[in-house]
Amino acid sequence: MDRSFYDGLYWLSQGWMSVTARIQDVLWVIQGVYYPILAIVGVPLNIITIVILSRNKCGLSTCVTYYLVAMAAADLLVIIIDLILRQLPIVYYVHFIFLESIPICNIHAVLLYAVTDCSVWFTVTFTFDRFLAICCQNLKSKYCNEKTVAVFLGTVTVLSCLKNTFWYFMLTDRYWLMNRPWFCRVSEDIRKSRVWVTIEFLHHILTPALPFVLILLLNIFTVRQILVTSKARGRLIRQNTSDPEMESRRKSIILLFVISANFVLLWSVIMMYSLWSRMSYLGYPSIWLHDFVQELGFMLELLSCCTNTVIYSVTQTKFREHLKTVLKYPCTLIIRFTQ
Repeated sequence: MDRSFYDGLYWLSQGWMSVTARIQDVLWVIQGVYYPILAIVGVPLNIITIVILSRNKCGLSTCVTYYLVAMAAADLLVIIIDLILRQLPIVYYVHFIFLESIPICNIHAVLLYAVTDCSVWFTVTFTFDRFLAICCQNLKSKYCNEKTVAVFLGTVTVLSCLKNTFWYFMLTDRYWLMNRPWFCRVSEDIRKSRVWVTIEFLHHILTPALPFVLILLLNIFTVRQILVTSKARGRLIRQNTSDPEMESRRKSIILLFVISANFVLLWSVIMMYSLWSRMSYLGYPSIWLHDFVQELGFMLELLSCCTNTVIYSVTQTKFREHLKTVLKYPCTLIIRFTQ
């Protein structure tokens, strides 16, 4: 079955298809509308988010602002390199068949997986920073500062690029325009090599399985510390005395937990599929998952790159005000020029 939006519409009209094949076909048809909308919305939203946060007028600390800007920038690159340059050509295969003659797929793969790692691990470093700020007051001044944040973000970026160079040697430079399991063509030796399959399995352990574990553990420790602190400040709360420090910490905690929950929920499907499918390649039989699970995982993973703006708008009052101003600005210009 050709991987194309138009082929999906055709095959969906056929009555002989199995249930799993029909589910996958429905997802392909949905992707033909879903991915373009996600790209149209995601690119400007992340650019606006970067601009608003870069002005540092949202009432957030400089460290938090640095992390949020880095996460938005990484999400923007994922949307461009993964969604626009990978998934859309796969969905509209008929219109992008010329890509099969452009020998840059392995370079594309290195960039794609590098920016994806950055997007994921920036979330981990942000969670770790908030854990230190809330639970380790003696380390807060040493590690929760602009210089350390720059070092963390720079280190993650460099390591992500170095870690994913193996894709250049594993994949060929020819586009396959399918996600089975890679979007580049692969030689038969690589496909059957236990060494390369092991390396790829470790890749999926490092992203996103390990970040899952770290984020969950850090949030558990943070919640425990919050409960202890809340009891210590119970007297102030009972007396209805305002506590600016607790109010500031509460907003930071809400932001942290919502971002963490968003990551865990939207990445869980693709993580489960990646680990299970690679276990079978290593010779360990497990529950077989149909290809439509992978497609659903890609859809949710890419959605996570467009949701942070909504999260900031819901949890941060000043960010919401700036966002409204930016969105109203084109209308204000139009009214000004028409008067």
